[in-house]
Amino acid sequence: MKKVAVVILNWNGLNLLKEFLPSVCAYTPADMADVVVADNGSTDGSVDWLKTHHPEVVVLEMKENHGYARGYNLAIKQLTHPYIVLLNSDVEASHGWLEPLVDFCENLPDVGACQPKLLAYRNKKAFEYAGAAGGFLDKYGYPYCRGRIFFTIENDEGQYDTPAEIFWATGACLFIRREVYLKAGGLDESFFAHMEEIDLCWRVKILGYKICTVPQSRMYHLGGATLSATEPRKTYLNFRNNLLMLYKNLPRREGRWLLLIRRLLDTVALARYMAAGEWKHAQAVWLAHCHFRKERKRYHEQPAVNLLKETPEGRRNIVVDYFIRGRHIYHP
Repeated sequence: MKKVAVVILNWNGLNLLKEFLPSVCAYTPADMADVVVADNGSTDGSVDWLKTHHPEVVVLEMKENHGYARGYNLAIKQLTHPYIVLLNSDVEASHGWLEPLVDFCENLPDVGACQPKLLAYRNKKAFEYAGAAGGFLDKYGYPYCRGRIFFTIENDEGQYDTPAEIFWATGACLFIRREVYLKAGGLDESFFAHMEEIDLCWRVKILGYKICTVPQSRMYHLGGATLSATEPRKTYLNFRNNLLMLYKNLPRREGRWLLLIRRLLDTVALARYMAAGEWKHAQAVWLAHCHFRKERKRYHEQPAVNLLKETPEGRRNIVVDYFIRGRHIYHP
């Protein structure tokens, strides 16, 4: 049996498959890994094209669009490979991308998941927003990365070429032990999409495993191919899912106070959308909070320890650092 399944979730993404799949097939060692496309009920001819042009790819056909989280959960349950890569359909692979990730986890059994260095497909000198060189959460649950904080994205000048422990690994290219994925419960299907990989990594850390970044592996991400940052739907999912993630992964008492502060900060964001005349985004934030109050009831257990406090990154307030102190670049 091969060690790795590189799983690409597809829903009506034929054009993305045509553009990005050839590099994945070319640079993924066939003796080490299977390239798997899990199709979420596409109607654009994706499956027929795959069978004709890439017969070497394993195709898992599903009858409907289950969303990102459930789609991956269903696919991974069907596989038996020791390692899984959750790979977005808009990622270009580079030569030798997989071997460093496998070697890293083979040599360090306490590492549950890791990620490559993620660079921008359109500007390969720059880090990509959705993961860069490894992700963290600040004390109020705002995600940021080595190489990206809010709107500032750094160029890759080798400043993050050392492997390091991080808090979360990008869902654009998440390398994870299948056993750990299942033990942690997989992706939270109620999220549908967005923040689900951060939530998963948090639960992996609660289990006692480390999350790391392995910059000797490089991948190039287009980003925004499924849902644009300008879409109110994305705003809604990001705000709602962030609140749900904090509620379920923080100790109950600490979580109450932190969520109170975070919701006040979100109110500021809502006000900024209103001031800019972006009414649909303001409505998305409002709905996210309304739905959070209802949906949090499905979570009945919280951990005893706040893992955010265990790292310097998790004790920071990047809102203050970025907008008041003018610290736009990551520093350990």
